[in-house]
Amino acid sequence: MERDFGHLRKNYEANVLDEAQLSNSPTALFNQWFDEATQAGGVAEVNAMTLSSTDDTGKIKARIVLLKELTAEGFVFYTNYNSDKCRALFVNPKVSLSFFWPNLERQVIISGIASKVAPDVSDAYFASRPKGSQIGAHVSPQSDIIASREVLEARQAALEEQFAGKDIPRPSHWGGIVVAPFEMEFWQGRPNRLHDRLVYLKQDDTWSKQRKAP
Repeated sequence: MERDFGHLRKNYEANVLDEAQLSNSPTALFNQWFDEATQAGGVAEVNAMTLSSTDDTGKIKARIVLLKELTAEGFVFYTNYNSDKCRALFVNPKVSLSFFWPNLERQVIISGIASKVAPDVSDAYFASRPKGSQIGAHVSPQSDIIASREVLEARQAALEEQFAGKDIPRPSHWGGIVVAPFEMEFWQGRPNRLHDRLVYLKQDDTWSKQRKAP
């Protein structure tokens, strides 16, 4: 069924983005925006980000993952290494991350190179997770075809019995991915679709910034 969504409009007036007042560090600006989005409220998961990747056939896929840490190396999330997302990014590590914070009429688009974090980093994060989430990492053959949900529930019950009263080890197929950014674009909605777009580009270890037309 065809539908027309052309009548859905919003005029953005919440903020401005002036490059003369910005830090030379895009991660400093990201942290500032993240904190402001958190403090403003209205967004259930401020750390939700869209990860877009391309597999070896050229198929592009986007999905939501959760940012768990911002380190000197980049943006870190955790997942099953056998998943569709990791199968793609291990072939083509150039990926995109995007955040949208409608409460402040802002988005951030990050281009970077994805790789595994060190095993001890994954171990430490896995140990901090709730036990149910730890079991879930063992239960799911993520992205594989399964016969029914009952398959997962039966495996969950078996593993809960197996690990009752015991520490749960991190499965080798599960861990962290870090996206090292080489470009970060900050978008601020403005009236009449004349939005502010500031782009940071990394060359060697130095960031430069420039304005793009909306």
